[in-house]
Amino acid sequence: MHKHAFDHISMLFASDRPNLNEVPETDGSWKFRLFPLGSIKPSGWLKTQMQKDMDGFVGNLDKLVPELINDPIYGTERLHSKSKTKELGNLKSGDPEGEEHYKWWNSETQSNWWDAYIRNALLLDDKPSIEKAKTYIDRILFTQDKDGYLGIYDKELRYKFTSENGELWSKTTLYRGLLAWYEGTGDRIVLDALLKAVHNVMQNYPLNQSDPFNAGNGLSGGVAHGLTFTDVLDKMHQITGDQRYLDYAVFLYLNFSQNYSSEKDAQLNSILDKDYKLQSHGVHTYEHLRPLTVAAFVSGNEELVKALSIYISSIEKTTTLTGSPIGDEWIDGRNADATQTGYEYCSIHELTDSYSLLLRMTGNCQFAEKIENTFFNGAQGSRNPDHSCIAYLKTDNSFEMMGTKNGEIDPGRKQTRYKYSPVHQDVAVCCVPNAGRISPCFLQSCWLIEDNNILVAVVLCPNILQTTVKNIPLRIEEITNYPYDNRFHFKISGGEDMNIRLKVRKPEWAKTIKTKEKYSLENGFILFNRKFSRNDSLELEFSTDIRVREDLNHEKYFTYGALIYARPIAAREIPGIVYAPGFKDFNYIPMDLTLYGFSSNNNAVFRDGRISVRLINSKTKKKEMVELIPFGKTILRQVSFK
Repeated sequence: MHKHAFDHISMLFASDRPNLNEVPETDGSWKFRLFPLGSIKPSGWLKTQMQKDMDGFVGNLDKLVPELINDPIYGTERLHSKSKTKELGNLKSGDPEGEEHYKWWNSETQSNWWDAYIRNALLLDDKPSIEKAKTYIDRILFTQDKDGYLGIYDKELRYKFTSENGELWSKTTLYRGLLAWYEGTGDRIVLDALLKAVHNVMQNYPLNQSDPFNAGNGLSGGVAHGLTFTDVLDKMHQITGDQRYLDYAVFLYLNFSQNYSSEKDAQLNSILDKDYKLQSHGVHTYEHLRPLTVAAFVSGNEELVKALSIYISSIEKTTTLTGSPIGDEWIDGRNADATQTGYEYCSIHELTDSYSLLLRMTGNCQFAEKIENTFFNGAQGSRNPDHSCIAYLKTDNSFEMMGTKNGEIDPGRKQTRYKYSPVHQDVAVCCVPNAGRISPCFLQSCWLIEDNNILVAVVLCPNILQTTVKNIPLRIEEITNYPYDNRFHFKISGGEDMNIRLKVRKPEWAKTIKTKEKYSLENGFILFNRKFSRNDSLELEFSTDIRVREDLNHEKYFTYGALIYARPIAAREIPGIVYAPGFKDFNYIPMDLTLYGFSSNNNAVFRDGRISVRLINSKTKKKEMVELIPFGKTILRQVSFK
């Protein structure tokens, strides 16, 4: 690891703002580079869904829980030694969190929500929402101290902790939103504030001379969340090219591994223990894949590289067939099971984000496959297709949504997480903000840049890329209904005729490629290399068929292309708490819970977006023709068949 002393803050202000619209040259560190936020805009069904979210829970959470979103915890109500635990509106019975844990909660809730709001507003070109976000940005920057401190603690507490705290975590959630604003607008005032704020952290927790993850032997959920400050450091390196941010990220991971943590899955000793099974709070486990990834790639340390490989393999055992990582809310040493293990929406987002980082660093198509599986199946299947709300916890085989996991009773806990809500305040307002962050995160992996200005369509969906190549404007509209259809029309328009090298990922399920273009295959990508006129196009189609696949427990499930198909279970909808007109909780109870078994002679046929298949009725023991629909369009369902 490099050993740079951090120079005076003025050095960081010396260079001009990077050109965020130009396709950047890679520095050789990672396989791919990201486009800045705003270069890739949603279109088609994805834009419609994101707009629905902005009209729904994403755009209105501040009205549904104003006491949480408007808490001035970063300003006039910074935490001090006499601060009281705030009333959050959640049921704490049966949960292990302590008083200090709850004190910083509002910082996560509001900052992750603003992060989602900012990204969605910018990507949708929503002018009123952008103005609202600008007002928020100005208000937050006003709270920054002269020394650069931007956070939730008064001077008597900041950087002086030896127990549970939210110092780095509250900064991470806030700074990620500020970085999104800077990327999307080029606002130099925000970048200058971030440079000062991050420098303040590095000055007060000096590299290799401090102990930021020393939190005693108690609960350390907020401290452990703070390890994702590496997200901020990674992005600061992308913007400035300054290696010191990455060096500091390695330091944070190593310091985290050297200290006791109640969330220890990603600690080096845990990973290298061949008998250790993942057991922590799922969200920590999956978000910590990113700090480990950065530490391994930046340092090149063989032990860290080995640990990363082991950790990825361990996570695969806790991931369901829909790409959803278990933890309801703890993993507890279990492997994924379609019926018995639930997953949290926060975990779905965090694992998707971690796979995006791995895709960028390795260029390995398997991570793009995982991103698509998790987003198109797990994430869509945890949204309510009829109302603006999401499930806090969900299972692949979902037989009821009445608060508990498929009717399971836990006498030690008042469980309410298995329902649909635009808020989930009775548990924690964490999954709803992250449900707003996942689509913008997903979009940033759709197009990446390889060396020598090769544009790479890695994760496929309807979108529009706008950038410049060698100062020439370029727009590529990816017109498709994917993953509900496997045809693509790339509409390419530029400032002039130009030679473009364009790569499109060939999905692993694609049997054949249909196109009139000349192409070559290269490590899972289709390479097109020709001169495109100012207004040109490229058409592409992938053929596939029904695939019968098997999960970790040898249960069968059906896929067609990128989508998993499930048998919907008719349900009675039971409205719950009403938060505002158009915003309420929903529970679901099955009308008829007849389950089905797998038959090898199933005569499966795909037609009009559905799969018709013969399965065995568990009650009559006879074969019946059953219709399966995309997993993401279901509420109650059976997706795996024994």
